[in-house]
Amino acid sequence: MTAGTVVLWRHGQTDFNREQRLQGQVDIALNDDGRRQATLAATALTGLEPTRIITSDLVRATETAKALADLTGIVPVPDPRLRERSFGAWEGLTQGEIKQGWPDAFQAWRRGREPEGVGAETRGDCGARVAQAVVEAAADLGEHDTLVVVAHGAAITLGQTVLMGLDPMEWFGLTGLENCAWTLMHPNPGREPVWRLSAYNLGLD
Repeated sequence: MTAGTVVLWRHGQTDFNREQRLQGQVDIALNDDGRRQATLAATALTGLEPTRIITSDLVRATETAKALADLTGIVPVPDPRLRERSFGAWEGLTQGEIKQGWPDAFQAWRRGREPEGVGAETRGDCGARVAQAVVEAAADLGEHDTLVVVAHGAAITLGQTVLMGLDPMEWFGLTGLENCAWTLMHPNPGREPVWRLSAYNLGLD
């Protein structure tokens, strides 16, 4: 058994998003726009009749999850495996600041390679932990159940890549989700990959 629908929902906007700073695992709250986005998106997501909500334990995700919890009565379960990819020394910086301070690592990162010497988590490690959290939370649900996963842009992209049976170290076929946008996945019984993508970057804008 597994959930018939998995919704992966990115958190609403923060000041770091607005300033185009790399957030990583910095624990920053939603701003006013982010709270508004979460309320509007939660209203739309109630139409999917959620059964269970799991969330990253970072505050921008838990605040987003609360907007849906307030409408459904479902208590979100925090899971640290859903945190954003860690970017080590780069967290809180703009791309310009990163490029100036670590030019070689920045260029490697922009080419899809791992930035060395900054303490960043690998794409593979992030994708594996997110995918594992999703699979475990969905495992005891049924085909008519909907699991909502509240997480972060890179974490969702990498987790979905693993769920679709692809290598996040080599495959770069998904764009990042907009703030408070979501994506839908369904099981693919008897076929590979085990999960299939049915909708991407859905939202209200």
